[in-house]
Amino acid sequence: MDVTIDPRAIQELREAMAEVRTLRGIVPICASCKKIRDDSGYWDQVESYVAKRTDATFSHGICPECMAKLFPDPEAGRGRRRRP
Repeated sequence: MDVTIDPRAIQELREAMAEVRTLRGIVPICASCKKIRDDSGYWDQVESYVAKRTDATFSHGICPECMAKLFPDPEAGRGRRRRP
């Protein structure tokens, strides 16, 4: 049986594999603050831990649930009075 492999497919696979870096194993994370313990026993922020071990970058935002908790009244604290 003659199997012909497309050289373009091989190149695409190589490029995809070159871009993949994964975390493996058990990641010890604090149930409260979500810091992650590294192999040296140091507790690090999730973003820092992942950035050191992968090529991932983070973009921060606030989800709707946290927005409601953090800012229950968007007009509060702006020095404005509410109209009756």
